[in-house]
Amino acid sequence: MLNWKGFICGIVTSATFGLIPLFTLPLMAAGMNVPSVLSYRFFISMLMMGAFLFVMRRSFRVTRREAAALAGLSLLYTGSAVFLFWSYHYLASGIATTMMFLYPVFVALIMIVFFKEKNSFWTMSAIVLAVSGVAMLSWNGEAGGVSFTGILLAVLSGLSYGIYIVSVNKSCVRDMASAKLTFYVFLFTGLFMLAGAYAMGDLQRIPTWRCDLNLTLLALIPTVVSNLTLVAAIKSIGSTFSAVLGAMEPVTAMTVGVWVFGEPFTRMTAWGVALIILAVTLVVLAPALEKGYRLGKLFYITKVKGIHPDIMPYH
Repeated sequence: MLNWKGFICGIVTSATFGLIPLFTLPLMAAGMNVPSVLSYRFFISMLMMGAFLFVMRRSFRVTRREAAALAGLSLLYTGSAVFLFWSYHYLASGIATTMMFLYPVFVALIMIVFFKEKNSFWTMSAIVLAVSGVAMLSWNGEAGGVSFTGILLAVLSGLSYGIYIVSVNKSCVRDMASAKLTFYVFLFTGLFMLAGAYAMGDLQRIPTWRCDLNLTLLALIPTVVSNLTLVAAIKSIGSTFSAVLGAMEPVTAMTVGVWVFGEPFTRMTAWGVALIILAVTLVVLAPALEKGYRLGKLFYITKVKGIHPDIMPYH
């Protein structure tokens, strides 16, 4: 039976995350810099997440070892957010968010190279598609609002987030409740951004009430809501389907960029975005596809060819 609640939560997660440019670009247009926007975003998100934990009567307690691990994870999360926001200065927001969405491909590469995870035809196909998609966006030229500096920043954002995901699963906080982990990541990220802004003398006051509203919505919708619905989706339909539904993220961001901010959308851009979304979907579905291939091969050997598996070993 189809779990509609889980699918709805997965779609809400990806759609809300894709709304980051909707609230970020007006803040930058109002003269706010990246350190200030991110400092306010994560402190407001931390307060909202803390209120959620308090209302749900969840524990805030962590050990020193866990606190150190959370601080390290927050550095990676900070890097991902900073690179993405800086890329908006050079790239159309839809293209930047699409390139950041390469993070599942980076996760697969990291697991293959550093943790000797078994490679597969599907994963390699996804990597080829992802590289092709990035190349198409890169060759799109000025018509698509593309610059190589922006591409590098957006790809670094995805790489940082990919390392963050792997690190979460390999660290001592891998069994920590998602809401508590998210709260501390927001807290440490906000502190790092605040320290950086003070060190560079870049922390700005919020200039207008419209900026107040955009910062609150940035903290609430694509930060807190997307994280909470992601947890609900994973519990209902599993991580694989939740990640596949994440293909809505670049679609939402591209739609916002084109319809709200008048960003150009060419045929080459469409092909590049489509290839990247297909690549990510292949990475996520690779285990299921590999299992289906093996079952199909076993059926062919035993039923069609009539060879018993004890006679002909199946690999």
